Amino acid sequence: MSETINKTKLKTIDLVYIGLSAALIAVCAWIAIPLTVSVTLQTFAICLICGLLGWKRGVLAVIVYILLGMVGLPVFTGFKSGIAAITGPTGGYIVGFILTALIIGIAADKLGHKLWVNILFMTIGILVCYLFGTIWFMIAYKVTFLSALASCVIPFLLPDAVKIILAALLVNRLKRFIK
Repeated sequence: MSETINKTKLKTIDLVYIGLSAALIAVCAWIAIPLTVSVTLQTFAICLICGLLGWKRGVLAVIVYILLGMVGLPVFTGFKSGIAAITGPTGGYIVGFILTALIIGIAADKLGHKLWVNILFMTIGILVCYLFGTIWFMIAYKVTFLSALASCVIPFLLPDAVKIILAALLVNRLKRFIK
């Protein structure tokens, strides 16, 4: 019985990884690379964290990050925070991070850390986030799917591809150091 309890409880190291990962996502949200649109590194952090930590710790890190923002800490892009950031027109992308984390983390846990697996499932995770966030954006702004894609997805495809490749390479190299 106690063996089962120990397997389901989070260990101190898990809590440290989750806390540091939530902080990394916040820092990456604040880093804006000015291209034709401003690109942040949130998705890079989520891909990296979930590839390294797996689904349980990765999803928990993303949820902690979102909860920190919801209670008022300025952890979202542009130092935003609060419920309005989540319920606003682009809040679907933030909520979609949970789905992204789940997809990448499950793939990491079940399929291992081959480079092609990392790239494939990080891409699928980001695409699911795009879909979820774009539908949310369409409802909020009452725009067509193509219009939402043009403003919310297409400008980010190339930068996100670069972030996915970098995250996958780092996961491939760093996984052996993570417990």
